[in-house]
Amino acid sequence: MTITAAAPTTPESSNALSGVLTFIMALACGLIAANLYYAQPLAGPIAADIGLPQHATGLIVTLTQIGYGLGLLFVVPLGDLLENRRLILTMIGLVTLALVAAGLSSTPAPFLIASLAVGLSSVAVQMIVPFAANLAPDAIRGRVVGNVMSGLMLGIMLARPAASFIAGISSWHMVFFLSAALMVVLGIILARSLPERRPQTRIGYFSLIASMGTLVKSQPVLRRRAAYQALQFAAFSLFWTVTPLLLAGPQFQISQAGIALFALAGVAGAIASPIAGRLADRNLGRPATILGIVCVLIAFPLSHLAEAGSTAALVLLTIAAIVLDFGVTTTLVIGQRSIYALGAELRGRLNGLYMATFFMGGALGSAIGAWAFAEGGWWLASSVGTALPATALAYFLTERRVRV
Repeated sequence: MTITAAAPTTPESSNALSGVLTFIMALACGLIAANLYYAQPLAGPIAADIGLPQHATGLIVTLTQIGYGLGLLFVVPLGDLLENRRLILTMIGLVTLALVAAGLSSTPAPFLIASLAVGLSSVAVQMIVPFAANLAPDAIRGRVVGNVMSGLMLGIMLARPAASFIAGISSWHMVFFLSAALMVVLGIILARSLPERRPQTRIGYFSLIASMGTLVKSQPVLRRRAAYQALQFAAFSLFWTVTPLLLAGPQFQISQAGIALFALAGVAGAIASPIAGRLADRNLGRPATILGIVCVLIAFPLSHLAEAGSTAALVLLTIAAIVLDFGVTTTLVIGQRSIYALGAELRGRLNGLYMATFFMGGALGSAIGAWAFAEGGWWLASSVGTALPATALAYFLTERRVRV
């Protein structure tokens, strides 16, 4: 079964996206995306074990996200050029090797190189999402993207508690080995389930990459949506980089197992994906975007409404995590639905640009968050976190009332 990038929706292509295939693609997105976040709650123990200085701990998360951003810019666009199933399976093979290398590392340099490679090869997830969008009819594309993205968001949010639990009963090395085993199983399932998709684009690789600059200049929807999400995801990464340090510190003194339970709160935010997709299909993207940005904006101040270290403060921090994750997920799905409407033959490049921009925001958020927490504690870190969605909202309010 072959589906081309620019072919119109047909009964055959619609049937290709069955409920089972949608579930498999959502599961694949979750398992692959989780690779980007296993190290986040374990950054402290990993740094201590491999001899990485405390002030450089943020590199563990930042390099993974930088690798992911590079892959989005220079690998994901290949989805508009090469047969997609083979490309996805190749990237899964590479991430498997990178995970094994990370698990075997005992010094900073090999681990940091492996972290970069894990990020670079995990971009397979951003080949699967536009693949699903191409298989879906126009009328329900937002719903399909939302359903697949719900798997991605669940993977991101479950990765942190899963890593903490596994490290608590074994070691951080085992987290990477188990993920590598999951990638092998996933590769086998996808090889048997995914249809072929051969894009119609007939240009060279360097021309393909060069065309991305033209897309940035010519597509205001892409520019705006990428900017909104970069600020949103910077706040998201800052929050989830700093809160494990806050909870483990003298105010709360929570164990790794307790931090894992706290991270489970973020899973509730994944319900935003299918909701946002349906809102986008009904042309309600603008109010949904405002809702998403405002949720992130209020999340950080919520954590300061009770005395630091108290039970009430922990409850409020948990609520803040749910609200923040809900807001980031909402704007993410609305943004993807918007850019996918710009052209089927462009979706690989559009998605690469969109995701690269906001993941670079995430890398910056992690780095700034670790620095701010070290310099001024949670007050400074949360103040920076609040300023990020506030900037996104101010920029959004300059947008003309069009469907973006």
